[in-house]
Amino acid sequence: MVQKDRYIRFDWAVKRLLRNKANFGVLEGFLTVLLGEPIRIVEILESEGNQQRESEKFNRVDIKARNSKDEIIIVEVQNTREIYYLERILFGVAKAITEHIELGELYSQVKKVYSISILYFDIGKGNDYLYHGQNSFVGVHTGDFLEVTTKEKDAIVRKLPAEIFPEYFLIRVNEFNKVAVTPLEEWIEYLKTGIIRPDTKAPGLEEARQKLIYYNMDRAEQLAYDEHINAVMIQNDVLSTAADEGREEGRQEGLAEGRQKGLAEGRQKGLVEGRQKGLAEGMQKGMQEGRQEEKIENARTMKSLNIPSAVIHQVTGLPIEDIERL
Repeated sequence: MVQKDRYIRFDWAVKRLLRNKANFGVLEGFLTVLLGEPIRIVEILESEGNQQRESEKFNRVDIKARNSKDEIIIVEVQNTREIYYLERILFGVAKAITEHIELGELYSQVKKVYSISILYFDIGKGNDYLYHGQNSFVGVHTGDFLEVTTKEKDAIVRKLPAEIFPEYFLIRVNEFNKVAVTPLEEWIEYLKTGIIRPDTKAPGLEEARQKLIYYNMDRAEQLAYDEHINAVMIQNDVLSTAADEGREEGRQEGLAEGRQKGLAEGRQKGLVEGRQKGLAEGMQKGMQEGRQEEKIENARTMKSLNIPSAVIHQVTGLPIEDIERL
């Protein structure tokens, strides 16, 4: 790959470049391929839900857009695991709906919302790299799909609930292991590898080849981008190591504490019940202490490698003043 063909990762492009109207074509192409219909972005919307925060450098890199059909589209990139991710995207969709209807307005003003999650972690079991969910009401005894009557442009029409309720797309990037043939597969290949084929005709990717080139950024932007990629890699490594070691330390501490507490409570509630409860509490406490110790040790290691304190703070969450004292 020649120098000019190094492309910016999508999570960085979402945060820095795709909010620019001149680059809407990239995002529109991606959404067109994913949703299966032409999408035109009218504007990028700002709200409490998609403001960038210092503590959210690796997760919740959002775009919240309004399309030409006056629908809301939320795009999120999630680099690290989050246990309650489904609950969070449900909350995000609910917040988007309520943000765009004023008190006293008719329910007909409720906007349809598309929630698109690009996930770089294992959210659960499943063999596909793309999952789609939407509401439908199915007859319990008949199996037919309910159509609802609604008023639209002074006419009474019938709609499926799926035309009104939110739709959710979960893209499990790491599960994509195919030879890209379709435009959607080419997009997923880019999300996973950063590679865009020189002969691509996929909507949005042709424009991405011109506008998301790493070497088109100025030196300051390149350094910021490189630091971001490095921080994401370190973050994932730290989380993985901390989880493994925290589980082992928690198991050992929990076993000891569980025995002691189990014996005491066993006199009243039974020896088995006490051991189980003590073990659970001990494991939880041990994992918490293990993670904190691991953060400190990782910070000390990164500091010895002359990694800036600001980056160490981003990765570990430790206060900068504590990092400086290590």
